[in-house]
Amino acid sequence: MFESLKSKMKSLFSKAKDDLDEKEIFKDETEQTTTPKTPIQDSQPEPEQPKLSRKEMLKLQKQERASGKDTHKSASVVSESGGKKIKDSALDEILDELYFTLLEADVALPVADKIKEGVRANLTGKKYDRSYSLEEVVEMSVKDAVRDVLELNEFNFDQWVEEQQRPTVIMFVGINGTGKTTAIAKIANRLQKSGKSVVMAACDTFRAGAIEQLSIHADKLGCKIVKQTQDADPAAVAYDAVEHAKAKRRDIVLVDTAGRMQTNSNLIEEMKKIVRVAKPDLKVFVGDSLAGNNAIEQAKVFDDAVGIDAVILTKIDTDAKGGAALSIAHTIGKPIAFVCNGQEYDDIVMFNTEWMIDRMFE
Repeated sequence: MFESLKSKMKSLFSKAKDDLDEKEIFKDETEQTTTPKTPIQDSQPEPEQPKLSRKEMLKLQKQERASGKDTHKSASVVSESGGKKIKDSALDEILDELYFTLLEADVALPVADKIKEGVRANLTGKKYDRSYSLEEVVEMSVKDAVRDVLELNEFNFDQWVEEQQRPTVIMFVGINGTGKTTAIAKIANRLQKSGKSVVMAACDTFRAGAIEQLSIHADKLGCKIVKQTQDADPAAVAYDAVEHAKAKRRDIVLVDTAGRMQTNSNLIEEMKKIVRVAKPDLKVFVGDSLAGNNAIEQAKVFDDAVGIDAVILTKIDTDAKGGAALSIAHTIGKPIAFVCNGQEYDDIVMFNTEWMIDRMFE
């Protein structure tokens, strides 16, 4: 997962360590420092801690996050007295390479700009503890900037479901080939395992194959499906599904929709009609992470048309670049609810920032 991006990031961090001379890069300010008011060391110096490898440091960070403390953010290596600063010329070189690395990974331009400026803000004018190498300081600063981008929009789907009235209607939109129908089946499986009753609405009446595909999933999962024949009115199918759920006191209605290209005006009007009739509580865009910036543009069109509330990214296990996963939530201002990382019904993960950070920098 994200092999290309991880490889380029590691190359960037190694360049900071190997190609740049720390003696030239860092401004040494110790000669300007008078005796500190509070000595750093008493008569009993603490034993020197063994140097951690990069892999060990990442493992320690993960453990500290799990325990509620993360002392390895870039702010934690700022030295209050003495230390070293990175020269502006060296910082510009690092940032330029980071910027092009992000663009090559299909990271959206505004997101690459924000990460670059975030790293600049983390490093400019700050003195860093001499026990940290340049490689470590740059890596922690990049991770903090990426974290700031990802944390803008987080969404707890399970908690949201518990807070809704019944039946809760969730509508899924997206183009063909993204894995939308399979993603719906994965959500149905997750909901049923949490004790919820589910009704599927086969509103992609444009293709007979789509109705059949959703029916197969419904049979395997043992949940109700409401469907009509090919070319039936999709909004009518959605209405029937909602009414069935009300009559049978079902918890959740999952509405599948036609997956034609986002430029198809008939599709967009069809989406709008389903929204008016079914009144979904949540509208989810399902995008293929391999599509990169195309997935972002698709999400923008659907958001303009019907107002999407959350995103599911599919095929993330085969995504070498990671650009869509890093960009989509920030670019359209909507959270990533889940990522799909395989073909089985359980291969769906609730998205959170640290999950993404771990896989980008592991």
